[in-house]
Amino acid sequence: MIKRIIYSVVIFFVYCSFDCQVYAQPNKTEKKMITLPAEMVVDKIRGGVLGMMIGNMNGGPYEFKYYDKHGDLASYVPSLPNGARTDDDTDFEWVYIYNIQKTRNVYLPYCDINAFWKNSINRSIWCSNRYARYLMDIGIQAPMTGSIALNPWAEFNVSGQFVSESFGLIAPAMPQTAAKIGLHYTKVTIDNEPAQTTQLYTTMISTAFAENDINKILDAGVASLDPESTIVLVIADVRKWHSQNKDDPAETHRLLHEKYELNDALVRNQNGSVLNTAAIIAAFLYGNGNFSETIRHSMNFGYDADCNCATLGTLMGAIYGHRRIMNEGWQLMDRYKNTTRDNMPMDETITSFADRIVDVFEMINLETGGSKTIVNNTVVYNFQSEKPKSAYKLLTLDEEKIRLSKDVGKTIVANLLSGNKQEMARSAYLAVALDLTLDLKKKYPEQWKEACYSLSGYWKVISVVFNNDRFKWLVQIREKFIAAGFVILSTYPKEEILYNDSETWKDPKKLYSNGLK
Repeated sequence: MIKRIIYSVVIFFVYCSFDCQVYAQPNKTEKKMITLPAEMVVDKIRGGVLGMMIGNMNGGPYEFKYYDKHGDLASYVPSLPNGARTDDDTDFEWVYIYNIQKTRNVYLPYCDINAFWKNSINRSIWCSNRYARYLMDIGIQAPMTGSIALNPWAEFNVSGQFVSESFGLIAPAMPQTAAKIGLHYTKVTIDNEPAQTTQLYTTMISTAFAENDINKILDAGVASLDPESTIVLVIADVRKWHSQNKDDPAETHRLLHEKYELNDALVRNQNGSVLNTAAIIAAFLYGNGNFSETIRHSMNFGYDADCNCATLGTLMGAIYGHRRIMNEGWQLMDRYKNTTRDNMPMDETITSFADRIVDVFEMINLETGGSKTIVNNTVVYNFQSEKPKSAYKLLTLDEEKIRLSKDVGKTIVANLLSGNKQEMARSAYLAVALDLTLDLKKKYPEQWKEACYSLSGYWKVISVVFNNDRFKWLVQIREKFIAAGFVILSTYPKEEILYNDSETWKDPKKLYSNGLK
């Protein structure tokens, strides 16, 4: 009992120290530090990963189940009777964390990221992630694969959210570091507003290591956003509606859907960062610090519920910690079964995944000037104090196109004139996306024709360009390709063919029944 009281006093002192220091901007001559017990940090990392798995697996049956109507789930008990399995809401981060740990490099070079994707991320991928993966087949390098000028999903997709949570866990109480690392990886597939959600959630999760008050955690998240971000308005609205309807989450759901739904854009609404962020923040507020209630509310708010429940599970798991979750009496098996990711471990557990994050965190903490020491017979981590701050600003499509044109314009021409098949295909794709088609076609007609032929053979790329979805940005890029003479495949490939056929280029004469323009 005495030992428990002493430990509680240490925790209380550290929490108070964090409140005083973590938001204080260090001056040039003195770097302020915060201190947390190592046992508590590890417990929270493990709790965050376990919470992410619970949310992902339990939220799965509610994915897109509720949209414009609030759900009616009245009670919920978290459980993982068979453990967890790989899913895009958790396993992209697993691939990254595994390779960070293996290479001892927190910021994996983007050329290596392309290689890791080709090695491990080839199936069970959708939307922006699938588009980015097939852009890699023509040699487009991350993070260009997540540019709003090249990937039409990147402007709104929730990947900025569901690939970010582990990066909040690897930088406890270091929100700026968490956001910067998170952005390095999420920008492989997204940009703009979705990138703002990366900053939001990594900051909130990082802050949860030394702050349990949900409103203070949310305040830290808001402080990480570009002030011009729509997400700032979304959070302010949800907070207002929650305060006005504290006993009526269905009314808050109605209000947020009414204001932020885009007409005739079902995919963008279901899979977009705006409505899903609104749903997450609402569930976080209505859950009021209770793990199972927060997940239940997330299920009822709907939209991309397995993603949202995974994000909230990570956040609540970091607040609760692993021990507290295990003491709830829920049926939780420690398994993380690999069903989707090639050339990755087949014997992973939830705990072993979490311990990889602990190892990476210790590496980051040393690199950022932190340490691991013993104070009063207690092992503690010392961290550099950080204030939540935006690390990434919004940009317009025109600004991005101008930037990319300057970066790759000369390479486009060089590859068009003397490149191999892949390089010529890449030049054709970039030229079409960046509105350079007419000029290049006029100056180099024969080379342009050959480049278009080369690109037409990359059937997976053509399949995502001519995807049946009708949201604005995809329609715009599809129309550019049609204007450039590209046509739809004679047979649109099924998912299992896209995933299992490793042949990235095929003879266009066999792909198009009507030939090529």
